[in-house]
Amino acid sequence: MATAPNPIGEPVNRIDGPLKVTGEARYAAEFTPPNLTHGYVVTSAVARGRIIGFDLAAARSFPGVIEVFTHENRPNTAWLDLKYKDQTAPPGHPFRPLHDEHILYSGQPIALVVADSFEAARDAAALVRAQIEPSGHATDIHHAKERAYKPPVGRAGFAGAPSPRGNADKAFAAAPIQVEAEYSVAIEHHNPMEPHATTVQWNADGSLDIHDKIQGVTNSQGYVAGVFGLSKDKVRVATPFVGGAFGSGLRPQYQLFLAVMASLALERSVRVVLTRDQMWTHVYRPHTLQTVKLGAREDGTLTAIKHDAIAGTSTFEDHQEVVVNWSGMLYHCDNVSLSHKLARLDTYTPSDMRAPGGALGVFALESAMDELAHAANVDPIELRLRNYSLEDENENKRFSSKALRACYERGAAAIDWSRREPQPRRSRDGRELAGMGMATGVWEARSNVATVRIVLDTDGKLKVSTASADIGTGTYTILAQIAGETLGLPVDDITVKLGDSDFPFAPIEGGSMTAATVGNAVRLAGEAMQDDLFKHAAKIKDGPFTKLSKDDVVFADGRIEVKADRGTGLSYGEILKARGLDRLEAKKTSTPPMLKKLKYVGYTHSAIFAEVRVDEELGQVRVIRLVIAAAAGRILNAQTARSQIMGAAVMAVGKTLEEETMTDNRIGRFMNHNLAEYHVPVNADIGDIEVLFVEEDDALSPIDVKGIGEVGIVGTGAAIANAVFNATGKRVRDLPITIDKLL
Repeated sequence: MATAPNPIGEPVNRIDGPLKVTGEARYAAEFTPPNLTHGYVVTSAVARGRIIGFDLAAARSFPGVIEVFTHENRPNTAWLDLKYKDQTAPPGHPFRPLHDEHILYSGQPIALVVADSFEAARDAAALVRAQIEPSGHATDIHHAKERAYKPPVGRAGFAGAPSPRGNADKAFAAAPIQVEAEYSVAIEHHNPMEPHATTVQWNADGSLDIHDKIQGVTNSQGYVAGVFGLSKDKVRVATPFVGGAFGSGLRPQYQLFLAVMASLALERSVRVVLTRDQMWTHVYRPHTLQTVKLGAREDGTLTAIKHDAIAGTSTFEDHQEVVVNWSGMLYHCDNVSLSHKLARLDTYTPSDMRAPGGALGVFALESAMDELAHAANVDPIELRLRNYSLEDENENKRFSSKALRACYERGAAAIDWSRREPQPRRSRDGRELAGMGMATGVWEARSNVATVRIVLDTDGKLKVSTASADIGTGTYTILAQIAGETLGLPVDDITVKLGDSDFPFAPIEGGSMTAATVGNAVRLAGEAMQDDLFKHAAKIKDGPFTKLSKDDVVFADGRIEVKADRGTGLSYGEILKARGLDRLEAKKTSTPPMLKKLKYVGYTHSAIFAEVRVDEELGQVRVIRLVIAAAAGRILNAQTARSQIMGAAVMAVGKTLEEETMTDNRIGRFMNHNLAEYHVPVNADIGDIEVLFVEEDDALSPIDVKGIGEVGIVGTGAAIANAVFNATGKRVRDLPITIDKLL
């Protein structure tokens, strides 16, 4: 038993907050080793072609320039594809920067200028002349979809569409009520505040200290070691803070390769920072086309589900996301057919973006469910309850926990769903049409393997270290809370160290699995330290614990005390000193519960309610209120958890109403590649957001924790779109819902 003044669940302020607001937190491009040089990337202006040659004379003679690297003079690197694959790489051939003369996408790096200042590198880069022979390219998914294919090899961790069950075509044809519609979601770009950047410190012994914009330092470390033939003990990657990523930092981006290449070749420290324009060429959510068919009885109970998706990918990798699988597990249905295909385009490989696949597929499914509710004249909540499922019918496994019914109930009460007018265009607020909509949200609740080391000193202070990252989610704080609750220590007495490949191994921070993964490792290490502390305490001659068992004591306020005589006990520091120890260490590894996974499957669920206003004459949509009720296991920190849901909801508003990357398919290039022409939500676009949590005991998580980083965006787009239909009577199936689609 342990007690602490900052127990799990409390809204503890972020322990890294003061560093961030005072500017003391340093990011990848803010580390400045001695004799630092600067690299600037030159990119291709064509989408497909071949480099005939370069004119580098003017660039090389520019004052301050040290070297210009191209495919013609780059150092040798590994030739096996396997060496270039990172922890999250999809099947195919990983992109190799400056590999040869072939151009694979517009914006591809073709040269790196290294100079003694950033300004010199930038100005010299403008003098690089490349002679390129363009060839025909394809960047329009509507044209490429006719050649769409099922990927021959699945992506690790992303199972393909499950096998069909029943006969969906026959059941759909026989259904009294039929809904059939096509949905699409435009290309959406990651726009974290921190650009992709790498600072490489070259050391005289040939080792490298690297600061990289990455969501998992072990991923960058393994990539660098493999590509450049280095032993991992010669490559240290440290990223204590990440200034936003949303999936764009899961994979090592090309600036890491270029910075390391130049550093090794020049035996100098090198920094490479990508411009916002350059980031636009390679970190984005893929354009996705979907068709959904729902067959139902007169009362709205489902008899058939068909969901087919086509998503864009590059010509060299098969980027795959879980787009359609949600339609086979979210509701009960005996006849289901799902398919997911890819269309090869002359672009860079898409990136996982917050709730990859889920934010796309659930939009289509939950929009179609709203269309079914309207066709069957059934309340949208009631329709979902009539089709409620207690198991994932794709896998025939029970959910480890599912309090979604309570989410529907609490969310509906909070937004006062009874005010909703069932028929569209029946409700007004002054000159604006008013509407309400809802949808279901869902995301995988997974865990992985991670190791944590904790060290207790004689002052009673605890240090927690693991290679895991904090991408702004509050990982520093929740790990301190778990350690504090396990050992009965206040958060102020705990220091958490993250984001360093010298620390115990942890996987990338993504997929909403860090809290469950690393959090459980912290708990295990804390329990092991409890055992060691008590064993040492029981051996203290004439001490209070010599005749007691561990069950007879409590761990509280940095002390072990006798349960029956609180106040009698010893502090942790007193125990260590009495035993002649200057520290006590515990190291534990958390692994997924494989036996339980044979029986259960884990998901986080949510019910999202949206209220909108639509200007009838201008077509402008305002989301005035969102209510998101989430069933997310045990909430570790009410404040950071709420922030996660709110941030995801804001991204959903952007995806649904504003964000759209425009491609000029004649030249194969993204055109609105800046924050002036690519619209993202600002404060004025966001109304009230209310977050409710329904806590659960979970059969899969030893600490009852589920991830919540994604579930706030999945389904929220559909809830907003459904509210727009309720307000206007116009069903918009192509995101974003811009003014032209409503007028």
